[in-house]
Amino acid sequence: MVAIVVGLVVLWVFWFLFTARSVRFETEPVDAFVVVDGGFEFGETHLLRTGPYALKATAPGYHDLDQTVEVGDARNQTFELTLEKLPGVVHFDIIPEGSEIQVGDIRGTAPMTADVPAGTQTVLVSHPRYQSQSVAIDVIGRREEQSVDVELRPNWANVRIPTVPVDATLEVDGDAVPTTTPGPFEILAGERRLTIKKPGYQPWVDILDFEPEAEVELPGVNLLPAGGELTLRSQPAGAGVTINGQYQGETPLSIEVAPGSLDVRFFKVGFSPESRAIELDSGQARTLRVALEQQTGELAVETQPADAELWVDGERQGVGEQLVTLTAVAHDIEIRREGYAAYKRSFLPQPGFRQELKVRLLTLEEARLAALKSVRTTAAGQELVLLSPTQVQLGASRREPGRRANEVIRDVKLTRLFYLSRTEVSNREFRQFAPGHESGEFEGLDLNDEDQPVVGITWNEAAQYCNWLSLQDKLEPFYEEEFGKITGFNLRAKGYRLPTEAEWSWAVLNESRPTRFPWGDDFPPPDRHGNYADRAAQNTVGRIIFDYNDNYIAASPVGIFPPNQHGVYDLGGNVAEWMHDFYEIPESEPATDPMGPDNGDFHVIKGSSWKHGTVTDLRNSFRDYGKDGRQDLGFRIARFAE
Repeated sequence: MVAIVVGLVVLWVFWFLFTARSVRFETEPVDAFVVVDGGFEFGETHLLRTGPYALKATAPGYHDLDQTVEVGDARNQTFELTLEKLPGVVHFDIIPEGSEIQVGDIRGTAPMTADVPAGTQTVLVSHPRYQSQSVAIDVIGRREEQSVDVELRPNWANVRIPTVPVDATLEVDGDAVPTTTPGPFEILAGERRLTIKKPGYQPWVDILDFEPEAEVELPGVNLLPAGGELTLRSQPAGAGVTINGQYQGETPLSIEVAPGSLDVRFFKVGFSPESRAIELDSGQARTLRVALEQQTGELAVETQPADAELWVDGERQGVGEQLVTLTAVAHDIEIRREGYAAYKRSFLPQPGFRQELKVRLLTLEEARLAALKSVRTTAAGQELVLLSPTQVQLGASRREPGRRANEVIRDVKLTRLFYLSRTEVSNREFRQFAPGHESGEFEGLDLNDEDQPVVGITWNEAAQYCNWLSLQDKLEPFYEEEFGKITGFNLRAKGYRLPTEAEWSWAVLNESRPTRFPWGDDFPPPDRHGNYADRAAQNTVGRIIFDYNDNYIAASPVGIFPPNQHGVYDLGGNVAEWMHDFYEIPESEPATDPMGPDNGDFHVIKGSSWKHGTVTDLRNSFRDYGKDGRQDLGFRIARFAE
C-alpha cells in the first residue's frame, strides 16, 4: 500500500510538472511581496496550471494590490503588477496665514497639513487681499513628508490722497477706512469708488482704477464747504427743476446744493415755465413754492358726416362742428358715428393758437379696404398687388372665331379680395426653394437664365413652392400636403397659392370693356405688347404672328413688357400659367367664388406663351389643361387678402 501511495504521488508530481506553466511576476516597486493562492513557488518563479488565480501584492509605502490573473497555455508567462503609492504628507506654509488652499478635491486654510495623492499636483492659493497663485508640486507619496512654502504678493496699491483740509475720512466702495487723509491707504486693485468726507464740507467722490503693488499719489483734493438744503414744491406737482442750468429732478424735491446765487427754473408740459433767483448760505435750509400757470389752445373741429360725435380723453364733447379749448398737453381725440369707422389720433394743442381738424369718417367697407396694403412683398422678393374683383363672364360665344368647345359661357361673382403677383415666378425665385432646378433649353435657346420664368415644373411642384413661400412669410400654408403630394387645400388660410381660373380671367380683362385678347379686340397685337410667337420664331415654332415682332424667340425675362391696367405683367404671352382649379368642361350656371372641381386628373392652364401665334391660343377665353411640365408653362402666385 505504501508503495502504491508513493507511486501515485510520484505520478501526480510528474503529471503536475508536465502540465504546469512557469509564471513570473514583475512588480513596481520591485521589492513587492507576491502571494499566489495555489501552485508552487521556486524562488521568483511560480508553477501554476492554466486557469484563474487570486494573488496579493504588498510593499511598504504602497496600497495592497488584490488581483486575479488568468494563466494561459504558454509554457512561460510574465505578469506586470503595479502598486499605487500611498499619499504623501504635505505641510503647507503659506504667507499670509488664513489663505485658502485647494489641491484637487482637497481644500483648507493655511497653515495646513494634508494627505496628498502621489504625483504632480497643482496647488491653488488665494486670499481676499492678495494675488492668487498657482504652484505645481511633485508629491513623493509613500507617507513621506514634504513642505510647500508660498508667499502671496499684495493685491493692493499704496495710495496717498492729500486733502485740504487734512484728516478727512475715506470710504472705498462704501466701506470706511480707519486711516485719515493724506494716508497712505491700502486700496485693493481694480475699479474702486472713493468717497472723502469731512463734517462741514461736501463729499468728494470719484471712481479710479488701481494696479496691484502700485505706489500712487492722487492730485490734491480741495473739499468744498457744505451747501444748504433746498426744498422745492410746485402746484401741480411733477414739474421739472433746473438749478443754474443743471437738471435736478421733479417736484416735490429736497436736495443739498452749494451756497451762493441760484437760478431755479420750474417747467411742465402744458404750463408756463417759472423762474426764481435766490441766495443760499452754507448750512441754510430753505423751501421754495411756485404755482404754475396752465396753458391752453383752441381746436376747431369739422366732420363729415356733420352729426358725428367728438370725444376728448374718453369724454363726449358734443356733435358736429365745434370749437373746444384744451390744455396744452397731449389729448386723445376720437370722432364716432354709428355705421362708420372711428377716427382716432393724439393731439397736442399749441398755446395761444387755434388749430383746425377736418375729418371725413370712412364707411366700414372703406375702412376695411384702407386697412389692406395695396402692395405686398414676399420673402423671395415678389411683389403682389391687391385686387378687388367683381363680376366676370368666363368662356366665349359660339360665334367667336377660334372658340373651343370647353369655353362654356358662365357668369362668376368674386367676393373675396386677393393679391396677385405682378410677374410670373422666375428661375431665381424658384431656386430659393429648389436650388438644383434646371429649366433647360429649346432648340438651342436657353430657358435657364435667372430672370426668365421658371418652366418644366408640374402643378404639384408649383403648389409645393407656394407652401414653402408661405412658411418663409410665417403664413398658414394654403395647400394640404402629405409625403410630398398635395392632397387638398384650406379656404380659410391666407398662405400663397395658384390663382383660380376666375381670378386670372378677371385680372386679364378690362373691367370697363372686356376684350377678346389681352391687348384689345384687333389682331395682330401692337408691336412689343408681349412675348408671343413672332416673326423671329418662325424657324422654331409651328404657327407665328407674321405681322408682329417682340424681339424674343423663346422666353423673355419676366416683367419687361408693359403691365396691364392692374399693374400685372405677362398675363398674355411669355409662358402659359398653371391655375389652381382641376380641369373640367363646366356647366353654364352662375357661380360665386369658384375654386374648381374637388378632384381630377388634370389642372387648368390659362394664357398664351412664346410658342403661341394663332387666334385660338391668344384669346383671353382660351383654356388648356395638363399635369406635367412644359417648356412654355410656368406659374404666378396669389393669396386671399382677408
